[in-house]
Amino acid sequence: MKRLVTGLAFVFSVAAVFAAGRQEATGTTAAPVSIVYWQYYYESKVQVIDQLIQKFRTENPNIKVEQVTFPYENYNQKVASSLPAGTGPDAINLFYGWLPLYVKSGYLEPLSPSEFSAETFKSGFFSFVEESVKFDGKYFSVPTAVRTLALLWNKNLFRDSGVDPERPPQTLDETVSLARKLSKYDGQGNVVQAGMAMQPSGQGHNWIREVLIRQFGGTPYSADGRKVTYNAEEGVAALQWYIDRITKDKVGYPGFATDDVTAFKSQTAAMNIDGSFRIATLNAVKDLDWAVAELPAHRGIKSNYASFWTHGITAGTKGPKLAASLKFLKYITSADAMDLWLTKVGELPANPDFAAKQKDKPFAGVFLKGLDYAHASIFVDEAGQRNVFVDMVDQVILKNRAPADALQEAAEREQKLIDDFWKK
Repeated sequence: MKRLVTGLAFVFSVAAVFAAGRQEATGTTAAPVSIVYWQYYYESKVQVIDQLIQKFRTENPNIKVEQVTFPYENYNQKVASSLPAGTGPDAINLFYGWLPLYVKSGYLEPLSPSEFSAETFKSGFFSFVEESVKFDGKYFSVPTAVRTLALLWNKNLFRDSGVDPERPPQTLDETVSLARKLSKYDGQGNVVQAGMAMQPSGQGHNWIREVLIRQFGGTPYSADGRKVTYNAEEGVAALQWYIDRITKDKVGYPGFATDDVTAFKSQTAAMNIDGSFRIATLNAVKDLDWAVAELPAHRGIKSNYASFWTHGITAGTKGPKLAASLKFLKYITSADAMDLWLTKVGELPANPDFAAKQKDKPFAGVFLKGLDYAHASIFVDEAGQRNVFVDMVDQVILKNRAPADALQEAAEREQKLIDDFWKK
């Protein structure tokens, strides 16, 4: 009898070890497990993740997901201090432009090829997604949604200024003409209604980099993103066009009404360049009669900027937590999650086939058209490269630098950022 009990104990022990190994290999988690997911605080995105967590828990009652958020301004700092100390999350949301730094710093675990294969990315996501999340042949993150830019306009302010509220500008020349008509000033000549929000720290820097420079015949970077190429006469012409709206036409300026988003929401800016992620926020503003149009073209050239926030798994996440995190990422990047994200946030489905079916949707349909000719900048230090462009505009406006000189200085600063990153 004793031998029988001992034998059974051995069998059950082997079975338990085998089952545990099988769970980790297949991504299943039989025992209860808790994981933590981080993202920066943006109300509509936080609410959507809460809804997805509830649905996920219904289908996976053994997995508990806790969402933790931080202010955007402190997010990367919190990541940098927490992950090396082993006190960070299991799964994390980050901007695609931060990926090179996160990967190089060892913050992320490569995604399991069995769960997120090369074919998954090639057939299920826009090509610029795969190009941006792959390093040394490994995929490090996966998005739910992507974003583009569009021209936003306030129909009420158009009407008040005697401008057709159903006809936004289609070219840069028309944009200039309408922005002048829509601008209003006080007795001292100060702008009280901006015809066009001109905020480089918002989406203005992306508008200059990936849209205006290309529309004036240039390219911002080499194909691999390692060489700055906008310091040419085409880049100078693009920057001059942007600066002229601020200094010559005085249709708006950096910092007007705090920032471009506040100016548009408070109905003191008639037009703005912004992203699809703003749809839910603006739809919630009372009495805001607004619409979107494709970005104005120039000499027949269309261009747009594509970007996305993406989900990864942090380094050191192992065993049942890794399996649960992979399952959670699969869930929040499914077609159902993309549909909810589009409805509640306004960001566009990262799956091109699913996105193509949404082109008749109000607001989102216009942003989706921009994906056909959009470019995703290859960043190595998104915050640093953004600041280079913001400082460039400030140099011209506040210090009277010639646009050509400011552009050349910006190119040298940005090239150093890129070179330093790849040297280390």
